[in-house]
Amino acid sequence: MDTDRIDDVLSALADPIRRRIVERLGKGEATVTDLSAPFDVSGPAISRHLGILERAGLITRERHGTWRTCRLRPEAVVDLGAWLGGLQPVWDSRFDSLEAVLAARTDVTPVTHHHHIQEQS
Repeated sequence: MDTDRIDDVLSALADPIRRRIVERLGKGEATVTDLSAPFDVSGPAISRHLGILERAGLITRERHGTWRTCRLRPEAVVDLGAWLGGLQPVWDSRFDSLEAVLAARTDVTPVTHHHHIQEQS
């Protein structure tokens, strides 16, 4: 995933309404009407949100007669996950360095970052 695409995806997901739309589409395709139901926003506002998600490559929209359905593009989510996963070695190294510094202090009991991350899940 190139940097511009990552920027587009992260920018699209920065909005809570768009994140909820993506979460909903993770359960299966939905009509624009279905997607707009939980939100107190206008139809044009939902259409703008969907356009942003589509331009970022996160969803596709199709017309079926008078209905428009939306689908999540799982490959975009997988690509983002792979990019984020690529950052893990950097953070592991930083946490290991921090752990070594804390372990050198006699007044601090070290906690491993792996334990901390698992507790948050």
